[in-house]
Amino acid sequence: MKVLVTCPPMIQRIDEFRGVFESKGIELVIPEFIQSLSEEKLLDLVPTVDGWIIGDDPATKNIFEAGKRGKLKAAVKWGVGVDNVDIKAAERLGISISNTPKMFGNEVADLGICYLLSLARSAHFIDREVRKGLWVKPAGVSVTGKTIALVGLGDIGLACARRLKGFDVKILGYDPFTSLNAFEAGVDQILEFPEKLNEADFILITCALTKDNIHLINKRTIAEMKDAVFIINISRGKLINEVDLAEALESGKIKGAALDVFEMEPLDIESPLRSFQQCIFGTHNGSNTVEAVKRATEQSMTLLFGYLNLL
Repeated sequence: MKVLVTCPPMIQRIDEFRGVFESKGIELVIPEFIQSLSEEKLLDLVPTVDGWIIGDDPATKNIFEAGKRGKLKAAVKWGVGVDNVDIKAAERLGISISNTPKMFGNEVADLGICYLLSLARSAHFIDREVRKGLWVKPAGVSVTGKTIALVGLGDIGLACARRLKGFDVKILGYDPFTSLNAFEAGVDQILEFPEKLNEADFILITCALTKDNIHLINKRTIAEMKDAVFIINISRGKLINEVDLAEALESGKIKGAALDVFEMEPLDIESPLRSFQQCIFGTHNGSNTVEAVKRATEQSMTLLFGYLNLL
């Protein structure tokens, strides 16, 4: 029996789990790649395996159909987001499938707050300049008393809200599916996006990507924002139109941005975003802590072994 693993954080620590797979007679298939595999490569690999632990790869209808024609019986999306996975196609084909929800809320929220503080105090810029031999002292902005817009009040958004309340800020929440848990977490108001967006000093994007909110942040919604706003995205890159973001950074409408995710990953070497020193860039790495990887990997393995009748 073979299992394909295409999740980079899990692969980085695969030696910790290799013995468990071997004890169940499973041969691991781990291809070389950076962020995700191409659909072309997956069309070759997926039919040859019985199970698949999915990362950020395009798990499309075509791939699941190819898998069904081959050996594929089950798949698990490592992590929460399933915008890259055609779950309905897999289910129609009789392929057992699930994700691993509520694995990374605290870890991704930690990174979001890290980005917010760094933008507020230009910590990233100062570090770069000191490394050049310079000794700069840019004036930052105080976080206390500011208004924070949280776009998305799921596991990650609520974890951000709980952390933010310690800074004595006002929190505006945006999520059509939220519950009273948001108020318990510290959200002051729940609004319909982009209502009162012009009051926010920081905008923190924590919502899931759906077909309805692609490019939620665009020229029109940026125009609704306060001048010199900071924006942070720890969710999915396609929630922001990067062309419109670059224009807003150039004009100063957006004072700074922290992006752990991008429309295309890795970020293209020619991306105009690279020219803005007021930005912080990540590598879609918000969930990658030792503890979180272990937790999500063990859950993925348990689910997959169950589907393959190996528990």
